[in-house]
Amino acid sequence: MISREVTITNSIGLHARPATFFIQKANGYKSSVWVEKDDRKVNAKSLLGVLSLGIAQGMTIKLIADGADEVDALDGLQELIHNDFEQ
Repeated sequence: MISREVTITNSIGLHARPATFFIQKANGYKSSVWVEKDDRKVNAKSLLGVLSLGIAQGMTIKLIADGADEVDALDGLQELIHNDFEQ
């Protein structure tokens, strides 16, 4: 299991469209992936879970992955975030 903190930089945060891109990317990995903000941890492959965190621009979240491709999962998700969810 590995984790990494990332800061959301896009103007609307992790809402609707960016969240959809995020969970699609997370679902492309075999590893279990979670997003943690404050004291809440949700499945990164669940749109409702991710949206429930209310992640806005400038917030720092923790990405956690556990499985065969955990490093690739965190690398891919971090790249998506740093590219402002442009696919």
